[in-house]
Amino acid sequence: MEPEGDDHAGFVAGGTGVVGRHLVPQLVARGHEVTATATSPGRLGLLRQMGAEAVVMDGLDASSVDEAVTKARPDAIAHEMTAIGAKADMKHMDRWFATTNRLRTEGTDHLLAAAEASGVSNVVAQSYAGWNGIREGGWVKTEDDPVDLWEGTIAHSIMAAAHYVEDVVVKAGGAALRFGWLYGPGASDGVVEPVRKRQFPVVGGGTGHTSWVHLHDAASATVLAVEQQAKGVFNIVDDEPAAANVWLPYLAEAVGAKPPLKVPSWLAGPLAGNAVVGLMTEGRGFSNAKAKRELGWQLQYPSWRQGFRESLTS
Repeated sequence: MEPEGDDHAGFVAGGTGVVGRHLVPQLVARGHEVTATATSPGRLGLLRQMGAEAVVMDGLDASSVDEAVTKARPDAIAHEMTAIGAKADMKHMDRWFATTNRLRTEGTDHLLAAAEASGVSNVVAQSYAGWNGIREGGWVKTEDDPVDLWEGTIAHSIMAAAHYVEDVVVKAGGAALRFGWLYGPGASDGVVEPVRKRQFPVVGGGTGHTSWVHLHDAASATVLAVEQQAKGVFNIVDDEPAAANVWLPYLAEAVGAKPPLKVPSWLAGPLAGNAVVGLMTEGRGFSNAKAKRELGWQLQYPSWRQGFRESLTS
């Protein structure tokens, strides 16, 4: 599908992030004029190499966001701002995601205010659908099922921030794309390194489900949502939600590691935190049927099995 209309100027907030680095070139390749943001001047060259107009923007500074959006005069805004460090800290998720949580709350507010001031109604924002489906009933959830905010766990602030993005963006007439657990270049080290060191065990029975999505496919879904001026919530995940006792041993084999250890839940709790125990034993994955049906989304990596082999092999 070609961009609709005479003008198709896109603004990618977070253009140098793991999704942005795939999204920007895909938009450019489809004929969009793209302005993309970075948090420092040293990263502007990367955006220019991808074919974008590059600007420095602080997503937590309302005036910085307003100035960047006003100058770009976009027809659509893609919100990909995160600050997730490469080194995973699952036990202290709240610290690991602290700045990202602010970008998903304060940063989203700043972008929506700038969008409204510039007359931009086509806003697409990144949310999350990895293992946070409501922990009741079946293992696979649709957009009609509520997400689990994991209250009482270290993951609550992360899930609440993602839920905030969805709420305000959809109310503003935009689309929230719930990405599965992202993997691919730049997005996998936080998982792969602990797996290689046998520091990522199967907890309890490992029956909790996770949905994955490759960075390329997350970006291609975003392109479609931008071009179709999508509205509402979409699960952007691959075709195979899977239990931890299935995907984790497979991942270990794919990266040349020894099989993961098995740790009982009572022991893992004090070591890794209650959210990790929950995701490994109670997590729920997601269905991508709506995104395929309504956006015409086709995945390059329909299963993490193929994706892990092609993207993460040692």
